[in-house]
Amino acid sequence: MALNYIWISFFVIAFVVSAVKILCFGDMEVFPAVIDSTFSSAKTAFEISLGLTGVLSLWMGIMRIGEQGGLISFMSRLLSPVLTRIFPDIPKGHPAMGTMFMNISANMLGLDNAATPLGLKAMEQLQELNPKKDEASNPMIMFLVLNTSGLTIIPVSVLVFRAQMGAAQPTDVFVPILLATFFSTLAGLVVTSIYQRINLLNATLLTFLGCICAGVAGIIWLLSSMDEETMNTVSTQFANILLFVIIVTFIVAGLRKHINVYDAFIEGAKDGFTTAVKIIPYLVAILVGIGVFRASGAMTYVTDGIGWLVGLCGIDTDFVAALPTALMKPLSGSGARGMMVDAMQQYGADSFVGRLACVFQGSTDTTFYILAVYFGSVAIRKTRHAVTCGLLADLAGIVAAIIISYMFFH
Repeated sequence: MALNYIWISFFVIAFVVSAVKILCFGDMEVFPAVIDSTFSSAKTAFEISLGLTGVLSLWMGIMRIGEQGGLISFMSRLLSPVLTRIFPDIPKGHPAMGTMFMNISANMLGLDNAATPLGLKAMEQLQELNPKKDEASNPMIMFLVLNTSGLTIIPVSVLVFRAQMGAAQPTDVFVPILLATFFSTLAGLVVTSIYQRINLLNATLLTFLGCICAGVAGIIWLLSSMDEETMNTVSTQFANILLFVIIVTFIVAGLRKHINVYDAFIEGAKDGFTTAVKIIPYLVAILVGIGVFRASGAMTYVTDGIGWLVGLCGIDTDFVAALPTALMKPLSGSGARGMMVDAMQQYGADSFVGRLACVFQGSTDTTFYILAVYFGSVAIRKTRHAVTCGLLADLAGIVAAIIISYMFFH
């Protein structure tokens, strides 16, 4: 229901803002721009779905080999002591545990092409356990919030954009991004646990989170000791090698079980194609709503309004110029990327605004896109507290990004 109200709100707000622009300012171009955005957004949604088809088919096929080869079940049993405390409604050793862990790991490493198919496969497995097929289950919501919080260890794309925009030290935002996205994910985990009455204060889970924190600290220390070129090379090569190792490992696991690896791949790839087709309507709906909201100028008014309120409170307003990136990120990844580049062009890649925009870009994920694609793939209509928890995680990431950027760059 939350997505329903938000989607309607996009159109209502866009209509009101457009009407005000015509009546008060004589802006006769606003409605043509809004209508043009509906067509361009629908086209973009279809192109995204079309682009996902090949990737989904590939990774769904690889996942099917992993399932039949027993590798997914092995990972589920290995991670069961931790994940059963975060996802208490999932039976111990269920294949969804292994798939979710692989999805989260792929997101952390910035492997988007692998993360989305793995996430959709996890949703399919969670839907099998869901007693109410049109309503999001607790495990689904927790899984999506962990995705939308955007925990990323290696933000390669942001670093590349900074290098292209002429930043003196493109990697200077690496540690702030890692810290901001860590707080975003932690906030999402805590908020969702409160909604679902999950007790996080147990020795196993605290030990696991402590190990993750130590691992993140180790990666920060290792990569921060490298120069820009070395860091980009190491992170990119590591991602490529890891992807290929995963593929080979799954195939070897299938061979050990004496399964027909090729037939298993084809069977999974067919499911990937079907999934890509199923998400098209959901993706068209959410992207058209976002496109209308942007084209009407409502986003500009929101940003200006926040700046005015912040100024009234006597708080430093230097961060406001970077807010369009933060506000756009939950709605559209490409839109936020454009806002980030625009901030670096206008203020400079090494300015406070330019750096903060980059930290915003890396600290959260595209909440509404993920909700539309993941829930749409299993025909979930009632999202319950998923939107609320996802947006609260985004808010935590935005606040953390502002505070941390002031500490590092202001």
